[in-house]
Amino acid sequence: MSLVVPVRPGDRDTGWLLEQLPADVHEVVLVGRASGEVNDATDTVARTGGRSANVRGVGPWNCEAGDIPHAGLMAATGDLIVLMGADGSMSPREIPHYLHYLDSGYDFVKGSRFIAGGGSADYPLLRRAGHATLLRIARQLYGQHLTDLWYGFCAFRRGFVDLLDLREDRVELGAELVTHALHYGLRIAEVPSLERPRRHSPSHARTVRDGARILGGLVDERPHNALLRLAPRTRREKRAEGAHPA
Repeated sequence: MSLVVPVRPGDRDTGWLLEQLPADVHEVVLVGRASGEVNDATDTVARTGGRSANVRGVGPWNCEAGDIPHAGLMAATGDLIVLMGADGSMSPREIPHYLHYLDSGYDFVKGSRFIAGGGSADYPLLRRAGHATLLRIARQLYGQHLTDLWYGFCAFRRGFVDLLDLREDRVELGAELVTHALHYGLRIAEVPSLERPRRHSPSHARTVRDGARILGGLVDERPHNALLRLAPRTRREKRAEGAHPA
């Protein structure tokens, strides 16, 4: 299994994450770290975990080049891929729960902060309102009832990467993965996840900007007949349904 971890410039220390890796992880791809920066991390995994994991760097981070976590997904070699952040808000101890659902036949497993057992230590009211609006739109477009649309903690099979048509276009990666999974009709499972306070990196979220990009992704990836569900039914259609009950 490959663990892909975007390491933004403010994420100074990844040692805590590597010390908590479950035994299922055989490869770690640190996106935003040049290869020469991960030697100490490799030693930490071997020393504290009693085993060795291959830790590689893909970087350095270049904001002008776009959303380079895409490069981390392409570089991962495992049959199963888990994506999570390095700012401390996501715990690697939750990874076995994601893998359990993949082993049970699901294609795409994502964390949710809004189901029983999940939660968030930092989710402002404005973002909650925007998220609720986007969820309603997603449910109309795709007929799915997800509870958390853009949380970036997720797991999927290697073959899914080949379907993604990933673009370095600054689109929020977590939401892009979800919309692609919806578009291709993958079996999606949500597992509870607890979003913890960040250890050292400030939030990079921009409510209006991110919401606009996610909305654009939802519309672009929609099934061709999805907009019919959004169109209001005419009175004639309603009368016809009443005249010819199922």
